[in-house]
Amino acid sequence: MTFRVELTDRAARDLAILFEEKRALESLAAGHWFNGLERAIYSLETFPRKCPMAPESRKAGRSLRHVLYGRKPHVYRAIYEIDEARKIVRVLTIRHGAMEPADLDG
Repeated sequence: MTFRVELTDRAARDLAILFEEKRALESLAAGHWFNGLERAIYSLETFPRKCPMAPESRKAGRSLRHVLYGRKPHVYRAIYEIDEARKIVRVLTIRHGAMEPADLDG
């Protein structure tokens, strides 16, 4: 079953910031890395349950998962939730793996 992947405004902003920070337009390697991150996120269309639960789940009080992308020390996490009834994967934020857990209450 196919899910639709949606980025929240926050996640879209995170992705745009990463695109600029990595200088994805100026570097072939950076562009390749960025495209790989997008592919990892959009692969959730077919296998949204393949990734582990995110640490933020406990504080948020709901099921959140995260897809990891990159190699240490440059691992990024896309934190998402699955709306089973509507068949939607909602990406909430994208952040560096070394950052403290995200505050997703607001």
